[in-house]
Amino acid sequence: SAPHQEAFAHLLFAIENRAGFIELSGEVGTGKTTIVRTLLNQLDPQTHRTALIFNPILSPLGFMKEVNAEFGLPTEGNEIRDLHAVLIAFLLEENRAGHTVVLVIDEAQNLSVEVLEHVRLISNLETESDKLIQIVLVGQPELNGLLARDELRQLDQRITVRYHLKPMCFEDTCAYIRHRIRFAAEGREPLTFSPGAAKRIFKSSGGLPRLINGVCDRALLLAYTRDCKDVTPAMASLAIADLRKESPRRRRALQV
Repeated sequence: SAPHQEAFAHLLFAIENRAGFIELSGEVGTGKTTIVRTLLNQLDPQTHRTALIFNPILSPLGFMKEVNAEFGLPTEGNEIRDLHAVLIAFLLEENRAGHTVVLVIDEAQNLSVEVLEHVRLISNLETESDKLIQIVLVGQPELNGLLARDELRQLDQRITVRYHLKPMCFEDTCAYIRHRIRFAAEGREPLTFSPGAAKRIFKSSGGLPRLINGVCDRALLLAYTRDCKDVTPAMASLAIADLRKESPRRRRALQV
């Protein structure tokens, strides 16, 4: 969708220009992790060294060990300064080789203030002309509130590129559904979602890809059981109702 393309372009531009600190935020289910995975797959391994941290609920020591491990560096010892020294040596070596080092931290809204302080210290590493590491913080909107805390103002001021990923519009939602069908059917489009069905799916999901996927999957199952090649508005409504029954959290998300 247009928001995903724009978010991807912001991240790629910031990394290639060595902006240093980058933030990508968005609601649950907007596709942040998908964008990050696409980005990392696009970066040439010959010129980029990348690491992705999935579990940020760590102590400062655990975080440093996780970072070093993701870059393939030694993690022995229980002194943060020793792990930090190993990382600095690695970054300097990669910089001399002309490589760009990228660290992506997903679900960053779960980071503790203490760990974020270590993230800031890592971001301080730079030569006279270059940032030694590009750090991408990816998280839910709560990440903005966390970074706004007074004790984290130094870190917040270092973020040079920010992008908030918005849900898809109706047109993008329709294009997204068609794309998924064609991809699954190897370029064909053997079934369709009627305009009325698409409207109900968009309204219930709010344009969030994760919720769109769930409703469409259930609607396709209904179409299959009825031997239909068109998903009708009634089928979409039944799919939405079924998903609402499954959990209170999903009931709150799927508002019609």
